[in-house]
Amino acid sequence: MKKRETTGVHGVLHEDEVSAVLRDSFYGGKARKRRPKTAKPDHYDVICISLYREDLTQLDKMVAKLKKQGHRKISRSALIRFALDQVDIADFPRAY
Repeated sequence: MKKRETTGVHGVLHEDEVSAVLRDSFYGGKARKRRPKTAKPDHYDVICISLYREDLTQLDKMVAKLKKQGHRKISRSALIRFALDQVDIADFPRAY
């Protein structure tokens, strides 16, 4: 088999030129601008809780029902917050 005489990209551009083309054309040539740091909200925290699938299904059904009734901005979180406002812990069973 005869060896090819071409040099491909290396014959056209030097390594520095390839890097410059990639940096300027392909990657945009500019460093990403970082957003200025803003103060984090202190009126809420993002948390992770675990719930049984059946409870999530029930929660989602309740949210869907409220949305059908016209509560367009209802969410799981909003429904849980509402429930927290309504619960009376004096009646909470010992083994729940």
